[in-house]
Amino acid sequence: MKATQLVRTRISYSETAFAELALWQVPKPLAGSTHQFKYRLAYVVDSVCVLRYDNEEGKGDHKHFKGRESVYRFTTPEQLIHDFQRDITRWNNENRNT
Repeated sequence: MKATQLVRTRISYSETAFAELALWQVPKPLAGSTHQFKYRLAYVVDSVCVLRYDNEEGKGDHKHFKGRESVYRFTTPEQLIHDFQRDITRWNNENRNT
């Protein structure tokens, strides 16, 4: 069984900000993950990726936020997208005047 693409979209937030979301269901968990999903969610502002959630092979589930990488506890694809959108809102609120 091959990977099945579940989501592949780009969401524009403004002329200078967008999010790209890609999510696949995979036949078996990637090394470092315990679920059957592969994902990459990125929020880009002024051509800089300021937020990213991903689970690259061997590294497991994690996110990059405010210049730091931290473990992300994946539960469901829906929760993943909710958490990502929450962090976009947080980043926008914290960087409103920059």
